[in-house]
Amino acid sequence: MAFLILVIGDLHIPDRALDIPAKFKKLLAPGKIGQTLCLGNLTDRHTYEYLRSIAPDLKIVKGRTDVEAAGLPLTQVVTHGSLRIGFLEGFTLVSSEPDLLLAEANKLDVDVLCWGGTHRFDAFEYMDKFFVNPGSATGAFATGWGKEGEEPVPSFCLMDVQGISLTLYVYQLRKDDNGNESVAVEKVTYTKPVEPTGGS
Repeated sequence: MAFLILVIGDLHIPDRALDIPAKFKKLLAPGKIGQTLCLGNLTDRHTYEYLRSIAPDLKIVKGRTDVEAAGLPLTQVVTHGSLRIGFLEGFTLVSSEPDLLLAEANKLDVDVLCWGGTHRFDAFEYMDKFFVNPGSATGAFATGWGKEGEEPVPSFCLMDVQGISLTLYVYQLRKDDNGNESVAVEKVTYTKPVEPTGGS
């Protein structure tokens, strides 16, 4: 069985959202996920306990609204396969410009950087590194980052790391014109460039 890593953040329960959507909770069954990387703004104890029930190996960084969790680190790094994965909430970044994210990835010496705070999913490769923003798992509204009138789309990501390769599965809760909800899944892949070995 694959070792899946859940990347989730910007939950803001109960201040900006009531709960993680039921359709997401069905997918996040205990025993399927090996580790959770929470990118902050985990503002209630009940959700913390829920995430621990999914995967006891729960790594959390401090978000801007995690005022009661002063002891949380601002950044963390984990290693899976040959990939170093760094994560942070993003409030320490001036913006989500690729060059600023690259500087943070280089500072942490990571191949993959996960950041939050924007409440919008994003994933891209830049200068041989991979950048992932899982969005908000609850679809909580953002202050200052979103486009005017844009409805946040609830989302989270699962990572499957095999050696130097990472497959990212993005889960988004979409609504059709009639208001019916369904979960859309996209797949993005990244392979760490390998330095050529010197031969004689």
